[in-house]
Amino acid sequence: MNHDYGRHRGGHRAIKMMAMMGGRFGGPFGKAGPFGEDGPFGAGGFGPGGRGSGRGGGGGRRGGRMFAGGELRLLLLHLVAEQPRHGYDLIRAVGDLAGGEYAPSPGVVYPTLNLLVDEGLIAEEADAGPRKAFAVTDAGRAELAGKDAELEAILVRLKALGEQRDRAESPPVRRAMGNLHAVLRNRAMTQGFDTETAHAIADILDDAARRIERL
Repeated sequence: MNHDYGRHRGGHRAIKMMAMMGGRFGGPFGKAGPFGEDGPFGAGGFGPGGRGSGRGGGGGRRGGRMFAGGELRLLLLHLVAEQPRHGYDLIRAVGDLAGGEYAPSPGVVYPTLNLLVDEGLIAEEADAGPRKAFAVTDAGRAELAGKDAELEAILVRLKALGEQRDRAESPPVRRAMGNLHAVLRNRAMTQGFDTETAHAIADILDDAARRIERL
């Protein structure tokens, strides 16, 4: 009974999906759909031209909230303490720590730097030229003292973002998803695609999902 119900649900989903495939703007193969240009399995994700091939790899979580109160301040202070940096250098450094999956916006970084300057924790270098390079002060180093555990938690969280992306964008998985994208699209566009075919495809996809889940 459960198998029949699952088959019915899977078939219904597949029928609905395939019926929508031909739509120019909607459906899974539409621009915002999962297999579309901006979807996780389309050009923006696993599909050809996706993040793994060099496109769009810079900001998977730019819009999300990454830091709790005071964490970005602590991280920027730490990075400046490592070596003097410009604002852009700091944005890039945070992005590198996150493996390209996150980068703070200039609208957040520069006000935080101004706050650190006002607090006397960093200062502009005298010979910085047209770009402001910041260096840590003695007060800044004192502020960092005893914050190793808190800072390590922030660094680990950023590193985990990059590792998560690397796992999700494994080349063999990306290749297989690209193949699935092409096969589903081509089959849906050929003649003779009917309800029975949709049910058969749904069974295959559901079985694959169950097997992957058991790995």
